[in-house]
Amino acid sequence: MGRRPGDVKGGHALGDRSEPTDVRHDTGQPDTGHHDTGHPDTGHHDTGHPDTGHHDTGYPDRAHPELRDEVDELVGRWRAERPDLDVAPLQVLSRVSRLARHLDRARTAAFAAHGLQAWEFDVLSALRRQGPPYQLSPGALLRATLVTSGTMTNRIDRLADAGLVSRRPDPGDKRGVLVALTARGRAAADAALADLLASERELLTGLDAAQQSQLAALLRVLLAPFDAAHQAPDGARG
Repeated sequence: MGRRPGDVKGGHALGDRSEPTDVRHDTGQPDTGHHDTGHPDTGHHDTGHPDTGHHDTGYPDRAHPELRDEVDELVGRWRAERPDLDVAPLQVLSRVSRLARHLDRARTAAFAAHGLQAWEFDVLSALRRQGPPYQLSPGALLRATLVTSGTMTNRIDRLADAGLVSRRPDPGDKRGVLVALTARGRAAADAALADLLASERELLTGLDAAQQSQLAALLRVLLAPFDAAHQAPDGARG
């Protein structure tokens, strides 16, 4: 269930040898972690020499100077081939993208153990987080899972057929309905979440609690503007 980073092989134009999974999380966001930035070189990097892992990486690991991963290799090669470009963004975003692929695999395994697909868990967990009576309108589920109206209707139908959710009249809207977890759906969501957290803890074993907290804070800084743009009215988005 908990795969180690070295398990992943495949091909990528930038040298990242992780391969994408079949799992969709319906984020609607493009994969930006593996593309050249086009920014001019800032003068802080080697011009034509492969990266050695100990200098000119832009993000040296002073605590573990001997530690290298495949991103070090691909960044060094791009720096040698394209010294005119600042490839420093790859140091962060290629690693985020590769970790996302490992996380997709861990999630797939955790959900499959309970007969669920990733999209099914997305809907069930959105309902489970609401607390009793574990229900939301279809529109609220759209916003929680970032899919289209047609896709959500299809997913609700399939989950209802499987006995994991039910439709109820909305007491606040005579023409509306609410989607609610069944007892079976709640049990499936709880069991899958427990296995998922076990897998995610294993993925984070290389970091202590303080490091995990620091990493979470830094990722929050990166992610918050995207979330804010998503929540803003369409006319307010840049």
